[in-house]
Amino acid sequence: MSDIADAAKRLLVGRPLRSESTAPLALRKRAALPVFASDALSSIAYAPDEILLMLAVAGVAATTLAPWVGLVVVVVLLVVVASYRQIVKAYPSGGGDYEVATKNLGSKAGTGVASALLLDYVLTVAVSLSAGAQYVAVVVPAVRGHEQWVAAALVAALTVVNVRGIRASAWVFVVVIYCFVGAVAVLAVTGAVQHLTGNLDQADSAALDIVPQSGFEEGLLGVAGAFLVARAFASGAVALTGVESITSAVPMFRSPRRRNAALTLTLLGAVSAVMLMTILFLAQATGIRFVEDPATHLARDGVPVGEDYQQHPVLAQLAETVFGGAALVIWIVIAITALVLLLAANSAFYRFPVLGSMLAKDGYLPRQLHTRGDRMAFSNGIVTLSVAAIVLVLAFDAEVTALIQLYIVGVFVSFTLSQLGMLRHWTRGLRKEPNPRRRSQMRWSRVVNGVGFALTAAVLVIVLATKFTHGAWITLVAMGLLFAVMRGIHRHYDRVRDELSLDDISGARALPSRVHAVVLVSRLHKPTMRALAYARASRPTTLEAVTVGVDADEITDLRARWEALDLPVVLRVLDSPYREITRPVLQYVRSLRTQSPRDLVVVYIPEYVVGHWWEHLLHNQSALRLKGRLLFTPGVVVASVPWQLSSARQTDPDGV
Repeated sequence: MSDIADAAKRLLVGRPLRSESTAPLALRKRAALPVFASDALSSIAYAPDEILLMLAVAGVAATTLAPWVGLVVVVVLLVVVASYRQIVKAYPSGGGDYEVATKNLGSKAGTGVASALLLDYVLTVAVSLSAGAQYVAVVVPAVRGHEQWVAAALVAALTVVNVRGIRASAWVFVVVIYCFVGAVAVLAVTGAVQHLTGNLDQADSAALDIVPQSGFEEGLLGVAGAFLVARAFASGAVALTGVESITSAVPMFRSPRRRNAALTLTLLGAVSAVMLMTILFLAQATGIRFVEDPATHLARDGVPVGEDYQQHPVLAQLAETVFGGAALVIWIVIAITALVLLLAANSAFYRFPVLGSMLAKDGYLPRQLHTRGDRMAFSNGIVTLSVAAIVLVLAFDAEVTALIQLYIVGVFVSFTLSQLGMLRHWTRGLRKEPNPRRRSQMRWSRVVNGVGFALTAAVLVIVLATKFTHGAWITLVAMGLLFAVMRGIHRHYDRVRDELSLDDISGARALPSRVHAVVLVSRLHKPTMRALAYARASRPTTLEAVTVGVDADEITDLRARWEALDLPVVLRVLDSPYREITRPVLQYVRSLRTQSPRDLVVVYIPEYVVGHWWEHLLHNQSALRLKGRLLFTPGVVVASVPWQLSSARQTDPDGV
């Protein structure tokens, strides 16, 4: 059974790698942009959809505001990029938002940022692959209605790839991301030329009417209208997700690392801004309709289109409109977009385990998350991320809009706290910096981070106000629970460290006054003789064999055989009127400890080593119960003496 399990593991995971077999990445800027910014660039595939979807609640006329809402998102994006450039310069070690918050605002703020980031990475996988499943459904219509299972299968596939440690090499990211940017650029140029020459067609969905939802029949009027526009902005702000990823990857850039990372971050902001505005402009020019429930919110000649209507993502609709009958080009754009979303999810499979390892090292998560697996990957963190993402995908049926309500909250919590941390960083630095030139630079950086803090805090308030009842509360509750769990884990590790610390070294080095060896005997056979031999070899102060008198005839026979063999060890029989085994042994061992608290008691337990799973059910049950209870008894050491049955020797992988 063990051989089969090991073979299956090797087939799935691969052969173990030596610790020194991997080398750190050192990427140029042109490769670093697609590798570390795939999450941020991929969000352009669904951010325009969310803006249009929110505005469509108030009807067709409201969707004309989409480019203006996008422009506000771009302003926030550029401010956040400028703010994170300061983090890159001040904290090039790769700790990112968690390091900034912890060092400047304290461990509680750092834990809060960590909880937001961990949820953010889980949602990155869930949102990206759910969006990717929607693009797959455009190419493969049979997938429609089963997107959640496609997304879950993609999560499982990425899990296997990342547990194996076969990270997508830089050239894969370079090819796919640059193809995506190139495809959007070709789409933008072609659409712009068609628009200027009057040849830009209307999208197929432009012939449909949008049915305003209840309360918005008059459009964007009053407080409700302003609230809806704010919701559209909050949804579009998902375009900012992943901006912080470069701050966590500074050590992987080629020298000069800070400068290269800062330039890459600037390029990311510029490309994202242009792509977002291009898609929104063309969506308005082509009259694209995109709503939450197309069956009821879209109508043709006053009649709802019904369940048979298939609504494609905005970028797919644009490709179909701009490229017309060029089916191959349309398919390429959609396929590349799906691949980009897949790579964006894969980036979280790197970032989540790395952050989890840092938190485990600091004592906020279980230690197992800090260790690498056979293939030098943080396997436990990868599996944890995978399970959480699959749960979200299935719970929300891979609905991107529903998942984004959860997504954006954690993003801006980490943004806001990191900017506040940078304000304190620069203020503290100005108190100690005597160089006038350096002080001037620090003042400018503080202004940038101050604006970033004010803006991200304002966006966070808008997000909470507009999305709280639509799912943002779930993220807040999850963050609170994760925060409490991490603080509890940290307190536990602190207690254990204090309890185990060598405060009194002399006491720790002191030997026990005497050692009492107790060999547990059930019957007289080879395992018992081996246990007696091991106990005698340890030369204890006292040695005795102990059995429990459950059956009088068996005890009489045991005494007779013991005396016949003339064994040089006293056999003690413990009374058990209720035929118990565990309780009499525990009471006797504890009595030895009570009589001599400074003495050590070593209990030797003969155990069978079996080769088949079903044999475990037939042997060692009493031994397991005894060990489980004795381990909680202070001053007692439990020594298992193994006896390999023939089935165990036959299944020994070394053949001995």
